[in-house]
Amino acid sequence: MTEASGERRPQPVRSLAEKLTWLFANVRRPNGRKHTPQEVADFVVERTGGRCSREYITYLRSGANNNPTMRVIEAIAAFFDISPAYFVDDEAAREIQAQLDLAVAMRDEGVRAVLLRAVHTALAEGRTSIPVEGLREVHDLIRQLSGASAPAPQDTDDAATFGNGHRPG
Repeated sequence: MTEASGERRPQPVRSLAEKLTWLFANVRRPNGRKHTPQEVADFVVERTGGRCSREYITYLRSGANNNPTMRVIEAIAAFFDISPAYFVDDEAAREIQAQLDLAVAMRDEGVRAVLLRAVHTALAEGRTSIPVEGLREVHDLIRQLSGASAPAPQDTDDAATFGNGHRPG
């Protein structure tokens, strides 16, 4: 947020490599283990019937290769249980990133406790939803009050688990 106006600044557009690096760092298995490039490559092969290697995924993550086919983008998105638009549409990427950030924040016990209270209060007041941006602000406030600075999305070491456990391996 800007300090003077209280409005959110648009997040800068991130590269394919930055988005993949963030996903690998933050989207984890239910047991907390990070996914590997080999797991993603195996999923891409299974999903597309084409060829894909651990090295290719590593090149995409490093930015050495930044022009995968749409089939590969779609398979990687399916692996991480997100829309392919995350990789190709800047506006959609911002919206999806906000959802991913919230999911990461939900791994924090304090955030979950405050959220449960907020939901309980909202339901008691007859409301049926809480905006995602409001939840992100709750997360940031909790981190500030606890003495921790709110990390930038690409720098966080929190983990989120997405999807229904349909990961390969």
